[in-house]
Amino acid sequence: MLWQWVLTLIILPTVFIAVVIVSTVVLIPLAVISMSWFMRIKERKLERLKQHGPNVAFFHPYCNAGGGGERVLWVAIKAVLTRYPDSNIFIYTVETEEPQKILDKAQNHFNVKLDLKKITFVHLTLKILIEAKTYPYFTLVLQSLGSMVLGMEAFLKLNPDVYIDTMGCAFTFPIFRYLAQSRVGCYVHYPTITTAMMRRVKHRIVSYNNSGIIARNPLYTWIKLLYYKIFGWLYGIVGRCADVIMVNGTWTEEHINELWKEPYNTYKVFPPCEVTELKQLRSLVKESDPIRILSVAQFRPEKDHPLMLQAMYELRSLLTKNEFLWNKIQLVLAGSCRNAEDEERVRHLKDLAKHLSLENNVQFEVNVTYTRLLHLYQTSLIGLHAMWNEHFGISVVESMAAGLVTVAHRSGGPRADIVAPHAGYLAAEPEQYAAALLHALSLSAASRADLVAAARASVDRFSVKEFEKSFLRACEPLMSF
Repeated sequence: MLWQWVLTLIILPTVFIAVVIVSTVVLIPLAVISMSWFMRIKERKLERLKQHGPNVAFFHPYCNAGGGGERVLWVAIKAVLTRYPDSNIFIYTVETEEPQKILDKAQNHFNVKLDLKKITFVHLTLKILIEAKTYPYFTLVLQSLGSMVLGMEAFLKLNPDVYIDTMGCAFTFPIFRYLAQSRVGCYVHYPTITTAMMRRVKHRIVSYNNSGIIARNPLYTWIKLLYYKIFGWLYGIVGRCADVIMVNGTWTEEHINELWKEPYNTYKVFPPCEVTELKQLRSLVKESDPIRILSVAQFRPEKDHPLMLQAMYELRSLLTKNEFLWNKIQLVLAGSCRNAEDEERVRHLKDLAKHLSLENNVQFEVNVTYTRLLHLYQTSLIGLHAMWNEHFGISVVESMAAGLVTVAHRSGGPRADIVAPHAGYLAAEPEQYAAALLHALSLSAASRADLVAAARASVDRFSVKEFEKSFLRACEPLMSF
């Protein structure tokens, strides 16, 4: 009884008074200071906007990588500068190459010419925090937390009016929306996590993101699945911090809507593909030339170059009675290497080709220029793509536009948006790829011409012009000051 009186008359009133004092002395001043901070930020931004135009910052740490994501970056910047010439463009990057050399590479690889006077590179130093090799375990969450630290460095070096992430670093969104008070947009090439990835873990399928040790152990599988679900929940929270969400195709749109639940702020913007120039290319293939099967893809693990080599191995089995035809076939693997890991991957692929006795039928073209790529298109007969659940498939579109008979993976963007039944082939397993390649090789000249014509007619919706229109339309809420 005495304890109840002490609790009622002394302890509870004391706790209440303490809470009131803390709220009055700490929380209320802190709230006032925060409001004052945010108001000052907005006032300074408005003053500078009137005098110098908006600062538009693109977050793309690896802007010099030379892949499809970088094409989106440079074409988007060019579109913004054309539509809003008073804009000041900034690029957050970890690249150490000279700015002019980066822009020269953009012109050589993507045929996008930009003036250095209109672009400022903001160099970030904490590159190690976003590299997958830094985190052998719990890569997704630790890499995402690392991107937040890199995002803080970016914010402290430049507070923009508009922040656009084109690299897939969704965990930076809260920093720029709430601390920087910026308008936040993003272009999503590939969700960091998907329900398809979770299904692969659940069904214990070994893949590049699910090692055999985990797939063989039920307990490890359960733990990893729980980890993926928690991460997916966090990914949804940070994703909803974006004011404008752009996705590169139907497959990505479905997964982002499922995770971020912002369908009314999500816009499907197909990535820019160089279809206009490629459609004008004329084949230089002669009867006496090798039959080239061309793959254009960065040398990254998810691009699944080993599957292409396995398909070639199966194709050779189908051509045991036609050695002359087999000896004419050559697989050309063209792509860029971002770092030493990619270069090591190329060496492993060369070893695999030798192991499969394909070294005489496989050619590697590393870090090719745009001019060289055009020549490869003109001297190849078939385009090959092997990535499972490719977010879109720029290389597939460009192969079709260049007049190649295309064989792509039966999943993701190629299946949902690009390859119609009359415009190419879809496959998933090495045997299916081999059968599709053999069928493509067996086409008559007239049938091949019909297929190429249908494919070329279908790619206009993926042109640079269409991308610019869709991108600028989606960005209007970000740029309307």
